[in-house]
Amino acid sequence: MSRPLLSLIAIVFLLESASAAGARRPNVLIICADDMRPDCLAAAGNVAVRTPTLDRLAARGVLFRRAVCAYPICVVSRAEMLTGCQAFRVQTPYASGKFNSALPRWPEAMRAAGYRTFYVGKWHTTGIPTKLGYQATRGLYGSGGGKYPLTFAVDHRGVPVTGYTGWVFKDDAGKTYPERGVGLTPNISEAFADAAIELVSETDDRPFFVHVNFTAPHDPRFFPRGYETSYDPAKLAPPANFAERHPFDHGNLNGRDEVLLPRPLTPELIRGELAVYYALIEHMDAQIGRILAALERGGHAENTIIFFTSDHGLAVGSHGLLGKQNMYEHTINVPLIAAGPGIAAGRETAAQCYLRDLFPTVCELCGIAAPREIDGRSFAAVLKRPEAKGPHDYVIGYFTDTQRMIRGERYKLIRYPQIGREQLFDVVADPNELHDLGGEAQSAAIRRELGDKLSAWLREHGDPLAAKSSAGR
Repeated sequence: MSRPLLSLIAIVFLLESASAAGARRPNVLIICADDMRPDCLAAAGNVAVRTPTLDRLAARGVLFRRAVCAYPICVVSRAEMLTGCQAFRVQTPYASGKFNSALPRWPEAMRAAGYRTFYVGKWHTTGIPTKLGYQATRGLYGSGGGKYPLTFAVDHRGVPVTGYTGWVFKDDAGKTYPERGVGLTPNISEAFADAAIELVSETDDRPFFVHVNFTAPHDPRFFPRGYETSYDPAKLAPPANFAERHPFDHGNLNGRDEVLLPRPLTPELIRGELAVYYALIEHMDAQIGRILAALERGGHAENTIIFFTSDHGLAVGSHGLLGKQNMYEHTINVPLIAAGPGIAAGRETAAQCYLRDLFPTVCELCGIAAPREIDGRSFAAVLKRPEAKGPHDYVIGYFTDTQRMIRGERYKLIRYPQIGREQLFDVVADPNELHDLGGEAQSAAIRRELGDKLSAWLREHGDPLAAKSSAGR
């Protein structure tokens, strides 16, 4: 037999082996909410909200108590997830500028390993998904419909809509479908679930990587049909750390999110907002249930790794705030549930991790080498042994040039550079962050230690504000 023929046979054998290995890999389903507080799960102890699907998912997987988003804004948080990199590398200055297209992308790594990669729902990152590693989209929802009138021009309170204006369903070629609704609509979560169900129901020997992005429970908020009376505002309690107003300007007091309700905030206003907020979460939970049922019908349930999370949390009255542009636990933390083959069942973990850690974690679970240049660290070991130590002793948060944060196992320091102010919280003894320890003499050493670690991390990782501060000394 000739050498060229032997070489050809070897190549065919290798390709067939790679294809078979890819087929044996688990499927991956990533589900992301929008603006969902980490405590808005019944599994996380919230007795007011009903999340039966996510509770069942947590019962067969691992529930994270200390997962963080790092940068609490949709576009930047999602860019961190997409690239596995911290925001000062992804988008500058202050993580709000041009997207760094030279960075690796999560779906590209999955696709190179033989995965079919699909994107569903809200796209709030640069460009389009199919230019960044996704093979195709279904139910793609993004900007581009500004010339059409809003389908619902006022929210559940009858107040004019200021968010998601001009957002519309479209295809990969950019064609828009205004007949499906312009802006958010009451039952939009059903459209995303329909698209996801189509994808996970397709027959193919190759494993799938399906990334589903809901818009719930982000404003503008409308009661889903049939959920109008699901929650009685009079029976809902405002957050334990509710306040009428924030005690100082944290850098976003006049931002769009913060003027969605009249000021000062009142318990009655917040109860009304929580009623629709919880209804949207319960409705989304039901749609996630439909997706998981489709996995069962297709015989994929036992071989699919599932992650549920949100791009960040939300205040909804906590600390006198409404939006997500803050470093408090209700916002910088995110809900995170993992379930599937090789993942412990019915466990919780206090391991600290970032959303950008999902990229290398999924790669490890699937037997794929993650790109070396990303910042994320795998927490796959925690999924097997939830009592194991996580990949981070400290996690760092940041927002524009107005807020920086560091949190260790017990203490958390928030720095407000523009006003020269800091807060120090014992988040173990005081999880609602009601008692600022920053002015207490006995806490001075803790404050200095955390402050030094925070400053060093920011300098090392390219924070423009840190570089400016260093140059000025």
